Amino acid sequence: MAVLITVFVFSFITYLALTAGTAGSAGFLLWSLEEIIFGILFSVLAALLAKKISRVLGVKPRLGWLNPVRWFMFLAYAIGPFFFNMAKANLDVACRVITGKIRPGIVRISPGLKTDFGITMLANSITLTPGTLSVDVDSEKNLYVHCIYVRHKKPKTEEVCSSFPRWVRRIAE
Repeated sequence: MAVLITVFVFSFITYLALTAGTAGSAGFLLWSLEEIIFGILFSVLAALLAKKISRVLGVKPRLGWLNPVRWFMFLAYAIGPFFFNMAKANLDVACRVITGKIRPGIVRISPGLKTDFGITMLANSITLTPGTLSVDVDSEKNLYVHCIYVRHKKPKTEEVCSSFPRWVRRIAE
């Protein structure tokens, strides 16, 4: 039931955000009545599909994600450290492309995360940051990351992905 409600609410809010302002002059606030009805039907369908998929795959939902504090922490992470590091990495990559100072390589980092969700969230954050790409995860949950500029053969985790693991640990574990 938790999967059903969570996916419905998330899908409906996402639908409303993506269709805001398309109602024209006859709409209720920012949406027309037809758009709201379609959004509800779409969200119910998405929730039923997610429930079926989670049952077939045997995925047990963790109720920790229903905690609104984690949602606000995720927003703070996305707006704060992630956005700042992504902007900084964009400038760094642009500078390296112009000057030609690159030394690419693959490094192994041990972020110390326990859950698959935490590892996935960190790997996606690293991949979305310019100049780095998550390549592989081994059985001990070490990440292999391709970097555009490798300073050391065995860098510290903070050198590769800044404070991302600490934030991911607070949000996902």
